[in-house]
Amino acid sequence: MGYHNQLFINNEYVDAKSGEKISVYNPHDSSLVADDIHAAGQADVDAAVAASRAAYKGEWSKWTPRQRSVAMNKLADLIEKHADEHRPWETKSMGQPTMFTQFVYNYSVSLIRYYAGWTDKVTGESYQSTPGSYQIVQYDPVGVCAGIGAWNASLVYFAMKGAPALAAGCTFIYKPSEKTPIGVMQLGDLIKEAGFPPGVIQIVNGDAKTGAMLASHMDINKISFTGSVFAGKKVQELAAKSNLKRVTLELGGKSPSLIFADADLENALVHHSQNFLFNSGQVCIASSRTFVHEDIAEGFVAELKVRFQQFAQASGQPLDEKTFLGPLADVKQFDRVMGFLEVGKKEAELVTGGVRRGDSGYYIEPTIFLNPKDDARIYREEIFGPVITIRTFKTEEEAIRLANDTSFGLAAYIFTASIGRALRVAKQIESGMVNINQASGVGGVELPFGGMKQSGLGREGGKQGLMQYLEMKTITINTAL
Repeated sequence: MGYHNQLFINNEYVDAKSGEKISVYNPHDSSLVADDIHAAGQADVDAAVAASRAAYKGEWSKWTPRQRSVAMNKLADLIEKHADEHRPWETKSMGQPTMFTQFVYNYSVSLIRYYAGWTDKVTGESYQSTPGSYQIVQYDPVGVCAGIGAWNASLVYFAMKGAPALAAGCTFIYKPSEKTPIGVMQLGDLIKEAGFPPGVIQIVNGDAKTGAMLASHMDINKISFTGSVFAGKKVQELAAKSNLKRVTLELGGKSPSLIFADADLENALVHHSQNFLFNSGQVCIASSRTFVHEDIAEGFVAELKVRFQQFAQASGQPLDEKTFLGPLADVKQFDRVMGFLEVGKKEAELVTGGVRRGDSGYYIEPTIFLNPKDDARIYREEIFGPVITIRTFKTEEEAIRLANDTSFGLAAYIFTASIGRALRVAKQIESGMVNINQASGVGGVELPFGGMKQSGLGREGGKQGLMQYLEMKTITINTAL
């Protein structure tokens, strides 16, 4: 199957001036997917930014909200139309099972259509609080914006960052992860066909060096990043040291899940087995720190063990529609998770898993650790794999304390039959999102997504995601003249 391997700048596919190339390997069997993916250097990033600035000041600035909406909806339609030919690139590049790529594409299309509906709904405000004076507050686009996506759902990050930028009237440059660039690279033809002027949407590939060039560029007004805490802090540092550009960060989590004695046990088991293992646990909101009331813990752990072992049998070729559990994204991620497993065996009781599955590909047995120590790495650090830790609690107060005892604050989950307890506990959880009686589920496109503490800054999704790409401007008029 043919594919575009070049950068998409100013509505054209072009060779990288850097001369650098990226190789992508299939984590199912380590076979080569591509070794000719162009990687952007400084000259390429400069060219993309210059084209974005020209578009922002030029034709794009004259487009009406209705025109932006039409083009965005057309792009969504085209992505949906070509999904079946583009989705396999995610499967080949990072081992995403077909059922997950379907979710990724459907959700991305929904995001673009949602924000297409916002283009003509950004209203201003007016005040007459001072005699002889009239004030107007209007919202203007931030300007040239950039997005850097993670590898576990590349198209979602393109849509989650790019769609609100376009709806606001900004121009947008996207850098997908170097682990999964190919699927997003195919969007160039669709962007042109949708009718976007040159320079409005651009795609530059590359590794962390390319991301640093975007974060530090003096002519980019805002950057949104999804990835690790370490890399996110670097993005913020470079943004501050350059032109103090606006920054949105989504940096993962170590999400707590509280299962009280009155919870629907079957529902809790579903959400902590197949929902937790979705995408092989490579999901930022996974309920990887689970706390179970001591009265039901023994039965819950025993049944969860059975389900983890059953789902291990559903691993295999990710292109097979029957496959549920795919490999980890690449050898680096595989080695990282295997390292955690070896450490974890010394820090907690291994209930099931803890080993590689098979002797080829980057597959890992779904793993449960019981009663990790307070300072255990598997309990404190984001693993980003099919690994869950379980501890018990006695009281509601203890459960809340355990849940909040983390440097992360992205998502949290509460399982109980008491809505009063659920709302009471949710109020006290230090997290950007709290789900009640469900876990590891992404909310609707109309909802803000993001976290507290070191899980990030700002929000994506919903109206709040749009507001991240707008600047408030206060205009005061002297009415006495």
